[in-house]
Amino acid sequence: MKRFVALLLKYKITLLALLKPLGFWGMGALAFIDSSSIPVPMDLIVAGYVWSDKPHFWVYCLMAAAGSMLGGLIPFFLGRAGGELFLLKRIDRQRFEKLRDRFEKQEFLALMIPSMLPPPTPWKLFVFGAGVFEMKTVDFMAAVFVGRMIRFLALSGLTIRYGPQIVGVVADLAKQHTLALFLALGVIVAALVLWVMRKGFLKRQPAQEQIP
Repeated sequence: MKRFVALLLKYKITLLALLKPLGFWGMGALAFIDSSSIPVPMDLIVAGYVWSDKPHFWVYCLMAAAGSMLGGLIPFFLGRAGGELFLLKRIDRQRFEKLRDRFEKQEFLALMIPSMLPPPTPWKLFVFGAGVFEMKTVDFMAAVFVGRMIRFLALSGLTIRYGPQIVGVVADLAKQHTLALFLALGVIVAALVLWVMRKGFLKRQPAQEQIP
């Protein structure tokens, strides 16, 4: 196990050394790898790029969000191909259908919000679940792109204001308060769902009043 971890670390270092000099394209490639297979410290990489080239921070955010969106298609399609059988071996059909119904009610927000959050959010699990519950590919890509873009723009703003060391501060806070992070996630999702449902209800009301 230790040998495997050492090889993985060496592979990551090699990847960073090869792709970082490629600028925007290297950022996109690293984001693709991070989302599709091997975890890469994207927040540190984005902060480093942005700090060294502040005027073009938005291009790095755009490439990182696009790379994450495209890379996420791999676990997404894996979930669509065989995820249902995988889950049904672990939970019964009734529970599976309840999970699917909950996800389908607000699937865009259910994926966009985790895409906004930093580690240790288990983002690939949400992506896999989106594939299992057969979310539309276009909607999936839009949710991931919007969530990641918000995350990296916020990170860029903090980096430009406080320096790249802010990444370590945020990561430490996230690790120390993991439970609070997920509770906050639950509150945000619930609030957004209620807001969307209320807006939809208000939009339907006039049409209902016209019915004799």
